[in-house]
Amino acid sequence: MTTAPQSPAPVGRGELLTRLERALHARGRALLTGPAGVGKTEVALAEAARAEARGETVLWLATLPSDREIPGAAAAALVASVAATVTWPGLGTSRPEPPARTVPAAEAHAAGTDPTTEPYGAAAPGALTSGILTAGVLDSGIFSSGVFDQLPGPQRTAVAMLCREAPIDAGGWDPIALRLGIARILRALTCRGPVLLVVDGVQHIDADSADLLRFALHLAPPSLRVVAVETPEPYAEAHEPYREGHRAEDPHAAHLWVPSEADVLRVPPLHADEIAELLIHHRLPSRMAGRIHRASGGNPRLALAVGRSLADARTPVHHAEALTLSGRARDLARQLLGAAPPAVRETLLLAALALRPSATLVRRAGRPTAEADLAAAERADLVSLSEDGSVTFTAGLLPSTLVHDACWAERSAGHAALAEVVDDPVEAVRHRALATERPDEELAAEVAAAADLARRRGNSALAAELALLAAESTPGRHGTRRIARLVDAAEEAARAARADLAMRAATDLLARDAVPSDRVRARLAVLDTAGQGLTGLDEMYVHAMEDSEGDTALRAAVQLRLAVKYVLADGDPERSRTAAVESAALAASMGDPRLAAQALTVQARMERALGSPDAEAVLAQARGLELAERPLGIRNAAQILTIRHALFDDRLTDARDELNALLPLVQRRGSVEDTIELFSTLAAIESRRGACAAALSHAGQSLALTLEAGLSPGPAWYTLALAETAGGSFARAASYARRSVQASEEEGDRVFLSRSRYALGRVQLITGDIATALETLRRVQSDERAQSTVDPSMLRWHEELAEALLAQDAGDEALALLAEVRPVAERLGRSTVLLGCDRAYALCLAAEGRTDEAAELLTRTAESFGRAGLPLERGRALIALARVERRRRRRSAAQTALHEAASVFERAGAAPWLALASETPAGEGAGPGAGVEESVPALSSLTEAELRLARLVGQGASNQEAAAKLYLSVKTVEARLTRIYQKLDVRSRAQLATALRP
Repeated sequence: MTTAPQSPAPVGRGELLTRLERALHARGRALLTGPAGVGKTEVALAEAARAEARGETVLWLATLPSDREIPGAAAAALVASVAATVTWPGLGTSRPEPPARTVPAAEAHAAGTDPTTEPYGAAAPGALTSGILTAGVLDSGIFSSGVFDQLPGPQRTAVAMLCREAPIDAGGWDPIALRLGIARILRALTCRGPVLLVVDGVQHIDADSADLLRFALHLAPPSLRVVAVETPEPYAEAHEPYREGHRAEDPHAAHLWVPSEADVLRVPPLHADEIAELLIHHRLPSRMAGRIHRASGGNPRLALAVGRSLADARTPVHHAEALTLSGRARDLARQLLGAAPPAVRETLLLAALALRPSATLVRRAGRPTAEADLAAAERADLVSLSEDGSVTFTAGLLPSTLVHDACWAERSAGHAALAEVVDDPVEAVRHRALATERPDEELAAEVAAAADLARRRGNSALAAELALLAAESTPGRHGTRRIARLVDAAEEAARAARADLAMRAATDLLARDAVPSDRVRARLAVLDTAGQGLTGLDEMYVHAMEDSEGDTALRAAVQLRLAVKYVLADGDPERSRTAAVESAALAASMGDPRLAAQALTVQARMERALGSPDAEAVLAQARGLELAERPLGIRNAAQILTIRHALFDDRLTDARDELNALLPLVQRRGSVEDTIELFSTLAAIESRRGACAAALSHAGQSLALTLEAGLSPGPAWYTLALAETAGGSFARAASYARRSVQASEEEGDRVFLSRSRYALGRVQLITGDIATALETLRRVQSDERAQSTVDPSMLRWHEELAEALLAQDAGDEALALLAEVRPVAERLGRSTVLLGCDRAYALCLAAEGRTDEAAELLTRTAESFGRAGLPLERGRALIALARVERRRRRRSAAQTALHEAASVFERAGAAPWLALASETPAGEGAGPGAGVEESVPALSSLTEAELRLARLVGQGASNQEAAAKLYLSVKTVEARLTRIYQKLDVRSRAQLATALRP
């Protein structure tokens, strides 16, 4: 058996694939089960690809629903697939051509084939579907291959009858001979080596085939392993009512063996973050990953259908709009629901209409079989039932499709029935309003009162829904009252972060004869729920400015939103500062301290970015107003900005203590966006101060809340990239950073696009992907300069770019960059930025051969980072020091620096950095030429970029090959090679290879 590298696991299935391999190793059998579309076939394909890579024979049997009615269909297909794909040992004949192109499982998996997107029951690539054998097999005959030559006569005859290669006698085939024949075929197959049999769709196997395979597998040796893929059929009995003589089937009749708990592996739905990764893998927009996860319930097939609906939309879908669902997405939901009997669907419709559905509530509303119906739906993975009987749909697309497809009479009757039995007056009013299509002022007033009650209870989402329902229930003759309620509904939706409701209310209002002030308030509500996605809302800003003309308070509010847009969507901090200054002045003239505090906070943020010395004074003024007003929320507030400034200045203990004091208040009284921002900031603080486990935890909470709220995940992925860089995995950090780049590009978010590129470039640099890091960091430089960002503490890209330039032999450019940023950092008092510059400058000194000065500077820098409470930066400086000491041929000093760095990283829980400190001290990793500088003193004169090129050429690479590998032009390689020859006093590649030998 050959050893081959494992193929990557499908998205989110790494742990499941490990469990599958463990079960196959221990018991030789495994049953993958789960609902349609959850990705069972994809997991089986991945295991088949790994088995094939190990040199095992892989047989794939994919069944169809019609096979159940054809005796022996599955067994015949298995025999045919053996004949078509296997050459019998010792025959000396070439392998017969299969009737159709056979794609190995490994090839299908590597090609990115996605079984979850195919209609249920479709054959896997390379599989021979049971049911109908193609003309090629019939013409050649299964016995022409010689595969079955060793079968005894009666067994050959029985197998031939099964495959219709011989006429069937009046008494049928000999069942004992057929059993033994199938068993002998599989046993003989294992003589060639290990065999993996995958049966996809075991629930469709006919009874005769199931019996044959059960017997064969019972006699099979351990080298035959089996993966069965099953989609349970919870409604089988419901579709076939009991009749006279009807007997319930054996629950194990369709199984190929009696499965134990260890054999059965349930394929679970994907988490929200995994859905995002799946969308990216299929080149679909990921910015709506949270909402797609809610709609699909983590079912990959549904998620991809919804993702393609958004991708195929004529215009990009904004966060404030309802998801655009194509016929494909709806049809998949209908397929899942359509398998349910009519009685179950009627029960599910009532549950979909209820606000807090439960079995008891549905039964009281007129469904006496509610418990049985819901239990059947739970077996079909349509709903989940808790111990108290509450009902939760597994995918948001299911209840929406039920309601979407129901006629008005069905919906009205359902709401009317629920209104009579719910025990909450707020819910009762909601159902009564939804049960009638006739506007009624008395009912509208009741709904508005219910919205107020829900707000006082703290249920802002329900309050927003009821406020909009109250407006829609208001008769047209009360136009002014309806408009006022629409404004209330839009603002309530903004407080609840319900972008869809805010947009609905605003759209209704803007279609009416509303006064300018009401139009502005509705538009502001939409803007406040837009999150990072402000790019496509330019028209809304323009109309808001027009309608706010002459209204100082509203103009101040519009200017504040424009200030946010100018920096996030347009990347123009100067224009943002101007709008914030105007907003603050207008708010102050109206005596609105809360709005003034918000505007001054935005101004302070821009002052900091632009390097203004007034930033802290403006922030102090904003905070004074804010403390006097005690606002409920803190989003974009002075308190959180004060904490972020402390983070930028590396006053990390102060920042963490103040944030921890705010967090409980925000979780109790603030919005979800407030909480997300706090967790994100806390993760950044802990990443910086080396509390790696805490950083990962807080970043994970930020992402979970972001996806649950349906907001753009770009900022949360950026935060996770920082946390993973600190204490998780450099590979995961790069993955999250790339996701953040994509989401920020989709949203048009200039701020986080630059940040996520910085996070990506930093990881690329740390892991040695120098050329790509240089390209990424140059884009960060371009982005930041385009945004006129001056303060180097807000995004510390300068030191990273300088190191990347130096590694690519652009030392002069690196020195120029450091000389440019150092005076700015000194003027603004950014002491830790200067330390980062010192680390990069020390590497420049080492590249120039001034290793003594470099070692001294790195020693001081490491000590200063330690005093500043930045352990990861201290460890990084120590790694750089070890490399310099190595160049100085001071092995003991290099080892001491590395051991000290490893100790720092171990205390911080910085796993990826600890692994980095454990590598070869030269930093080049183990392999040809690693650590050769010490044994060949002349090599210490080479820069790192020259040393990498020298190694490649010394190993036989041509100039073109070296240029491609290092992402350089051939001219650059030639010039650099000339310098290497001069420094080492060699004249040919052969001499260079000799010089590199220790």
